[in-house]
Amino acid sequence: MGRIAQGTKVLAEGGYEKIFRQTFETVPEEKLQDSFACYLSTSAGPVMGVLYVSTEKLAYCSDSPLSYKNGTQTEWSYYKVIIPLHQLKAINPSTSKVNASEKYIQVTSVDAHEFWFMGFLNYEAAVQCLQEVLQLNSLQSV
Repeated sequence: MGRIAQGTKVLAEGGYEKIFRQTFETVPEEKLQDSFACYLSTSAGPVMGVLYVSTEKLAYCSDSPLSYKNGTQTEWSYYKVIIPLHQLKAINPSTSKVNASEKYIQVTSVDAHEFWFMGFLNYEAAVQCLQEVLQLNSLQSV
């Protein structure tokens, strides 16, 4: 049901490109290359959202705001991750040894932060896209 609601939101808001530009700070020459519905693994459990791949960054935003405590108040915020491409260190696809249908992509930044994405509708396309972005960025920084 969550994916149907997300598809409706994407249509209503004018597509992934428009949502990407509204959600994240972008530069005029930045182009969205692809987007992938997936989950981000967090200490509170998996969070459903979209991973965007642009010419400048990897950016993830949750589909719904998450609650957190600020003193005695409960506040709500979207969960976002932004990794500039020049900060990408590694893209590591992996599969659970217990359940082969559980596939993950570990994204590591140069400052040793790790992000685990899972539940991709098209895992192979996501792996290929992310590895190509890493490879192209590695070539440009040499």
